[in-house]
Amino acid sequence: MRVARSPFVFMTAGYLTHISNQRADTLRELYAQLRTASDASLFNHTFQVLEHYHFLRQGFSNDWAQWTLAACNEPRLAEQLASLDIRQYESVAAIRADLLEILERFLREKPDAADRRAFEPFYFCEAHVVALPSGKQATTLAEFCAILRELSIHSLHYHFIAARLRPPLQFLNDFSHWFTTSLDLPELAENVEQIDIYTNTLEGVRSFILEETEKWLER
Repeated sequence: MRVARSPFVFMTAGYLTHISNQRADTLRELYAQLRTASDASLFNHTFQVLEHYHFLRQGFSNDWAQWTLAACNEPRLAEQLASLDIRQYESVAAIRADLLEILERFLREKPDAADRRAFEPFYFCEAHVVALPSGKQATTLAEFCAILRELSIHSLHYHFIAARLRPPLQFLNDFSHWFTTSLDLPELAENVEQIDIYTNTLEGVRSFILEETEKWLER
């Protein structure tokens, strides 16, 4: 049985979320507020929302898209905002730039929508992660699978989604990083990295990770 050079340390994670003093009642105001909103706010409405809606398979993948559809009745803009794939970003600044570019282009093409009042305001909320070692760690794939089966959704989100913004991983989730650097299993790492976080719930993600990992238990 292959033993890792260093153990995988599972973390317990939670998010402290609070409403900031920013809000938007129109698309023009959303654009203006996005320019100055904190990184914690952008993280909350893009990365953290995937935990909030982990049980959903339909609908848009971030709060900006949800609001522009439901409150502004702008489905084309909602689709454009939802097209951002957070797996391709290594910084909140890059996400902000693309959000602003999409909104700026839309408002230029449809100026009559800029100041139309939304059915309800968008409230900017900030999320701050609190993570601590869980006391559980794995040195083999068998141990990893056993712990992953019982892992909370919050910890799964922390290791598989939020990890993408923590250097030096950039595009990799914590699991794939460990498979590569500690177990020399780049193929397994790549298969796990390619799991679609938009067409699967987090429970679905868990199942896929287990399915991929269990293939390597006897190798």
